[in-house]
Amino acid sequence: MVDDDFRVAGIHAARVARVDGFESVGQVYSAAAAREAIKRLNPDLLLLDVHLPDEDGISLLRSLQAAGTDVDSIIITAAQDIATVKSAMSSGAVYYLVKPFNFDRLRTQLEAYRKWRQELDSASTADQETIDSLYNARAAGVRPAAPAPRLQPTMQKALDAVRAAGGPISAAEIAEQLGVSRPTAQRYLSVLERKGLLVLDLTYGSTGRPLNSYTVS
Repeated sequence: MVDDDFRVAGIHAARVARVDGFESVGQVYSAAAAREAIKRLNPDLLLLDVHLPDEDGISLLRSLQAAGTDVDSIIITAAQDIATVKSAMSSGAVYYLVKPFNFDRLRTQLEAYRKWRQELDSASTADQETIDSLYNARAAGVRPAAPAPRLQPTMQKALDAVRAAGGPISAAEIAEQLGVSRPTAQRYLSVLERKGLLVLDLTYGSTGRPLNSYTVS
């Protein structure tokens, strides 16, 4: 763990210890201390912060590579600017985690890294199939967002109208905005609810009859 905040480093170390096959061998809080610890402990992987008191973490990573130090790294940082992300990627970081991140996110990336290292260490040839497998294993922890479902145009307009409302809105109000009958609007809204895109709220008026209103999920 290479982090300028000893408390954060301790939290990360405790999380790593909960992942099967991993052990935290040390915690340091500066680039200089990291260099000394890497020589002494010979770790496989660094959880490397970008903002260190004496040197930029990515600069540290580049210097380690230039010196032929055999160590991998996952960048852990609050920095979200694309320039830093690109620098991390071009410097050989196997992944980039934005703080704060939860245990499940860290575990997913560590398990993907472990799978990648196991395949890398066991590979005897570097044919295209093996290379593709290694690249896929390293990226296995990345979970791209599911594509948004395609909706019938009027149904999409109904969803957009609920989103634009910014709060609960009734089927009657949606029908008026879209220029359709209330039953038609209700049918679209019910389908959107079943798809998990809307949340149904039931409120009761003075007559005691429930009034359906919807918000975006």
